[in-house]
Amino acid sequence: MIRFGTNPIAWANDDDQSIGKDIPTERILIEAGRLIGFDGIENGHRWPQDDPEALRALLAEYGLVFVSGWYSTELLVRSVEDEIAAVQGHLAKLKHNGCKVCIVCECSNTVHGNADVAVNDRPRLSAEEMAAFGAKMEEFAAYLADEGITLVYHHHMGTVVESPEEIDAFMAATGPATHLLFDAGHCTFGGGNPEEVLRRHVGRVAHFHAKNIRPDVTARVRAEGMSFLEGVLAGAFTVPGDQDGAVDFGPLLAILKEAGYDGWIVIEAEQDPEVRNPLLYQTLGLHTLKRLAREVGLV
Repeated sequence: MIRFGTNPIAWANDDDQSIGKDIPTERILIEAGRLIGFDGIENGHRWPQDDPEALRALLAEYGLVFVSGWYSTELLVRSVEDEIAAVQGHLAKLKHNGCKVCIVCECSNTVHGNADVAVNDRPRLSAEEMAAFGAKMEEFAAYLADEGITLVYHHHMGTVVESPEEIDAFMAATGPATHLLFDAGHCTFGGGNPEEVLRRHVGRVAHFHAKNIRPDVTARVRAEGMSFLEGVLAGAFTVPGDQDGAVDFGPLLAILKEAGYDGWIVIEAEQDPEVRNPLLYQTLGLHTLKRLAREVGLV
């Protein structure tokens, strides 16, 4: 069953918590659940972090379920055993809330949360390092699979898996336990053709982020050596349906349909809420996705 979700970073950013800090938490929940009508929402710093039942109850009050949440691995600097120990609290939250996937990204050396470092200056792995990293990620994913949770890896700007070549290399370095969170915006920003990349890996895609980009802004980010967070504030990201966006989501949803995709489609598009009203943009995004999903027979 296809369900549509959102992420609270449209209202209150996690990487820079000053963005959207004046927006009340209740407003986020009312708009996402009662006004726009999303089925669920991903994790954010405004939600209860250490009480899985409090999280479930809070979201349920507004007609939402917990989709899943970002988990930062540090497998480049610690063992799989240490990672398994570190994930226990997050895993308990996922299981209590009936989540199917764990959203993972390697963050031991990422620059996307550092406003002082250009996204162009991100870390990179050699072929040998990628193979070793992939082997550890697969072992971690196998552990999560035994716990009933599918690991979905989030390729992301400013990290060691950003470009289409790195997505290919990472998928080749991992095995059947490791799945992909395909993010249309990060793929395009990272230099990839989203239709081509999705088609190559759709058999292992278990989560989908419907993020759009404004190509004029992302080009400036590259050319001017801006940080990821500077790019966010400049308007690098937007939602499906925005006429300024570069991503055509119709063909992407058609690829998901052909592959028998059965999971969440989540609008994860951080913008400056003082410049672009989250209620308006998230409504546009959801209506666009539902229309396109109907057109291709996904729903």
